Amino acid sequence: MSEVKVNIRDNGPLLVEGSFKLLDAAGNEVPLPANKPAIALCRCGHSANKPFCDGGHKSAGFENAVRAPSS
Repeated sequence: MSEVKVNIRDNGPLLVEGSFKLLDAAGNEVPLPANKPAIALCRCGHSANKPFCDGGHKSAGFENAVRAPSS
């Protein structure tokens, strides 16, 4: 597998770029949408298409901006 990059979007989803596998709690592989350069994973819990983001965070008023601690 190549390098994977995960961006935490302010007030939005986790944006995952690169080749990866997504497993559910039982270890079963969740099919990923084909031919997409990045996959958006729901972080707010309001998506009707979990674990993928469908933009539900906007109408839910989800707010969260994670920042890495300074060195």
